[in-house]
Amino acid sequence: MGMASLATMSDPKRVEAPLPPVERVRPGLWSLPVPIPNNPLRYVLVYVFETDRGPYLIDAGWNTDDAFHTLESGLAKVGFEMADVQGVIVTHIHPDHYGLAGRVRETSGAWIALHPADAALIKDRYDEPAALLGEIATMLRRHGAPLEELESLQQASMPVRSFVWAVKPDVLIEDGDKPEVPGWELSAIWTPGHSPGHLCFYEAGHRLMLSGDHVLPRITPNISFHPQAGPNPLGDFLESLDKVAAYPTDEVLPAHEHRFVGLQGRVDQLKAHHRDRFSEAVQAIKDGTTTSWGIAAHLTWSRPWERIQGFMRRAALGETLAHLQALQAMGVIRERVGTPSHWELTDAGAAGGR
Repeated sequence: MGMASLATMSDPKRVEAPLPPVERVRPGLWSLPVPIPNNPLRYVLVYVFETDRGPYLIDAGWNTDDAFHTLESGLAKVGFEMADVQGVIVTHIHPDHYGLAGRVRETSGAWIALHPADAALIKDRYDEPAALLGEIATMLRRHGAPLEELESLQQASMPVRSFVWAVKPDVLIEDGDKPEVPGWELSAIWTPGHSPGHLCFYEAGHRLMLSGDHVLPRITPNISFHPQAGPNPLGDFLESLDKVAAYPTDEVLPAHEHRFVGLQGRVDQLKAHHRDRFSEAVQAIKDGTTTSWGIAAHLTWSRPWERIQGFMRRAALGETLAHLQALQAMGVIRERVGTPSHWELTDAGAAGGR
């Protein structure tokens, strides 16, 4: 499941504000907010490109009736029907981006596009998750989750399966590919981290970066280590930040919150945020906290550790693990594997702190 980092997550009990309006971003390019149920992010921004063949979408939303009808009414405001949609280009496989794509395809005959690294996850994540759940339980034991929380943490992501129509993509988009959106100069940028196959899209004609969940204006994307994430998702994410920052960008069009200017400055903020978390993790180990679960409780979150529950607690552990795996890849710490594992500073890591 996709989400913001727990470090910047807002309180889900806050009063819900109305969705932003359908907005014309540029001539022929629209932003359509589609609601996300029971989530403080509130909505995903679906981008609609007008062409002489009909509209093409970047992302789709969760598979709920409310989301479908909101997307349908948003398209009507732009001058289209759902049946007119020609293609759905999905930035990544999380439910608020991919979940509704199958229903859009059923209504319109549109093709669905994903990066192959995310397409490869569909079966184990959404169709037949038993093996993945077993791997998650093993991961939780290895990293010190309390026995009394194991089952609830293992099952924490299962409720979101009902918000996903798990369909195979018709088109696979690789790094550098140019999706078929007539009249627009879109190029795909593979930006793994938030998911293994996350894609951003650069529109050269207007110098726009459609950043998905990779770069958001205020909140930090959730970068978690888990059985489907690859060995070093945070390392991948940090490299991918530099990748998008190299493009001459006048405005960033993210999947949540609002569009903004200043891509390089936001990239610098995100990198600084993760440097701070690295320092906190190393300090926790120096102070004698050596399990991943214990270190997670010592990091800075948006609320006290005791108030982080359910899937959010598993996501917090995943974020902590992502930082620990990245530090291990840098040669700063190493894992003494066990049940649970313990982390220790390497000689280089200890020397770096002196």
